[in-house]
Amino acid sequence: MVASILNTKRAIDVSLYVVRAFIKLREMLLMNKEFSDKLAELERKVGSHDEAIRSLVIAIETLMVQPESKHRKIGFIWDK
Repeated sequence: MVASILNTKRAIDVSLYVVRAFIKLREMLLMNKEFSDKLAELERKVGSHDEAIRSLVIAIETLMVQPESKHRKIGFIWDK
């Protein structure tokens, strides 16, 4: 707006500087919005992965436990 009132090289430079500052500010806001959206999406994915990994570990641990045998061993047992 300064360049429209004062028709000088300095006024034109200041007007361009102000416009560029607002453009940069808008770009930064958009980038931060995209970044925050991507971060939120990543947190949602990781949250669901944690539950899936936890359930897999529990399933593997239950499979690793060997059940106790309810049958008697075959053969002669000699007690001294």
